[in-house]
Amino acid sequence: MPTLYSIQYLRAFAALAVVLFHAGEKSGLHFTIGAAGVDVFFVVSGFIMMAISDARSASPGKFFKNRLLRIVPIYWAATLLMIAGALAGAFPNLVLSLPHVLGSLLFLPVASPSTGALWPVLVQGWTLNYEIFFYAVFALTLFARPSARLPLLALVFGTLVAIGLVMPPENPSVGFYTAPVILEFVAGAALAKLWQRGAVPPAPIGLALICLSIAGFAAIQIFKLEFDAWSCGPLAIMLVTGALSLEKSRSVPKIPALAYLGDASYSIYIWHTFAVSVAVKILSSASLPPVAATTIAVVAGTLVGVLAYEALERPMQALVRGKRTNLWRLPAKQTERQPVP
Repeated sequence: MPTLYSIQYLRAFAALAVVLFHAGEKSGLHFTIGAAGVDVFFVVSGFIMMAISDARSASPGKFFKNRLLRIVPIYWAATLLMIAGALAGAFPNLVLSLPHVLGSLLFLPVASPSTGALWPVLVQGWTLNYEIFFYAVFALTLFARPSARLPLLALVFGTLVAIGLVMPPENPSVGFYTAPVILEFVAGAALAKLWQRGAVPPAPIGLALICLSIAGFAAIQIFKLEFDAWSCGPLAIMLVTGALSLEKSRSVPKIPALAYLGDASYSIYIWHTFAVSVAVKILSSASLPPVAATTIAVVAGTLVGVLAYEALERPMQALVRGKRTNLWRLPAKQTERQPVP
């Protein structure tokens, strides 16, 4: 697949929104709606997985293996750093337990002994628990013919959400898999089918959808409206649909820097909290206004994510896929490709 710059830009903006959310929470500038970057990520993930699987066939085992190779190395590296920091006393509020650590490494929702919430050792990893679950279910749909994959995915996830609404599981870890947020993956997969058929809306409607989506997110932030998958999910779907509409009409310019941030979005998402925490702690003694402190923390978090992308993610991806590296660097020659989240 060729690079879809609209998807690249959405990945970049979603990652930066999450960075802004965490920076704001720590510095006192509460940009709550930034957490909706996760909803955008989930819709984009559903889109890319369906689009790629339809474009090039892969066995269920190979698909799931490739996704694990993509996700696991960087996430485990960051998680192990958190564990080492906790053992060294750098994170006094982080309480470790063997079940929680194992659950974190295996992408299973286990209650944190620190807070009781279903957060892994690396808090933002809760979204990866959903991603891995989606990959596992999607891999099973690859046994079916392409036309049946979306209905099967919708049936499984729709049934789980229905169970959660009608008969909420008493076990929170089981209930984790019945949350309505999983429907965002299905929505993204459905958009991939529309994209393949050339059935996305025309550019004027797409632009209107983008404007409505941004206005909706802004309203949630400004008026402190209900903030969950039922409110942010549809807005994220509108945003991705609108972006694809502009892509179809060739109205999306090529912006290398923004596309690069899209490539680095996974590392930014995983590593930014380390830099944000340190930056806010240092800045708190300087009595800076929250806006200034948040801005500096966002820049620091983004830069650390980019450095991790270059120094860890790219070389590690080369190694796990059996490619040669030169002094921990990929070959200079690059080709355009459809990135994966």
